[in-house]
Amino acid sequence: MEQVCGQVNTALESFLPGDWQVPGTLKEAMQYSLTAGGKRLRPLLVIAAAESLGGSREAAMPVACAVEMIHTYSLIHDDLPAMDNDDFRRGKPTNHKVFGEASAILAGDGLLTHAFYSVVQASRRYHVPAEQTLAIVEELSRYAGPCGMVGGQAADMQAEQGVTDLGGLRYIHEHKTGDLIVFALKAGGRIASASLRQLEALERFGRNIGFAFQIQDDILDLIGDEAKLGKSTQSDLKMEKVTYPYFAGLEASRAEVARLTLEAKEALEDGGIPDPARLLEISDFLLKRDH
Repeated sequence: MEQVCGQVNTALESFLPGDWQVPGTLKEAMQYSLTAGGKRLRPLLVIAAAESLGGSREAAMPVACAVEMIHTYSLIHDDLPAMDNDDFRRGKPTNHKVFGEASAILAGDGLLTHAFYSVVQASRRYHVPAEQTLAIVEELSRYAGPCGMVGGQAADMQAEQGVTDLGGLRYIHEHKTGDLIVFALKAGGRIASASLRQLEALERFGRNIGFAFQIQDDILDLIGDEAKLGKSTQSDLKMEKVTYPYFAGLEASRAEVARLTLEAKEALEDGGIPDPARLLEISDFLLKRDH
């Protein structure tokens, strides 16, 4: 994970072509959040899925960078005063605290748009078949858009304790967090020309670890270490947001994370993935993470 994270970070340092004329403040604001660190989970899943099917890490890298751009833009916007109004992200002041709200919004817009340019480079530079690249672009639009991540964020903004039920919470987690994880795995599969059965297995794996990941986030928001998390804890409690522990309690939440992780691993084992070892290891790592 450290090796892949380092390679992704290196690729992200030169995310804009050198001959493009981009206003300095915009480029700086985009780069500030994009290079602020983080687990790089979604790029890791793109690469691990591609390699589990014999695909090339080099060919997967433009798509790995693209999904991190989408994720980073969502965090910039999520932190804005009109949304969650957070002061810190990944242990650093949030984008709008450094550059102002207008620049933060535009930095997010820039990262969102540039992600699609990055995806296309998998075909232009590394000869991923155009049909597969087209499918990746289509799925990124779907999973990151109004019926995916953005829809999940909208539902999250409207959620209230005492109003939103467990089904509503599942919708939020499935789309706000899970959809981009599912996209990352399926995109990695498409880079390696996965079969329909293999893509379905990657989707089931992603759906389960995505939900488990978000429940674990809810748990860590309650009991985690702020220094390790790089952001304030108990923010969900203060904002009276619905979470899995709110409905089920801590112990049941932990049990659900373990159950979902097991189902994720079973999906891979039944899905004809030639070399699932790395993906299985990642699911175990996420189960035990503390940040």
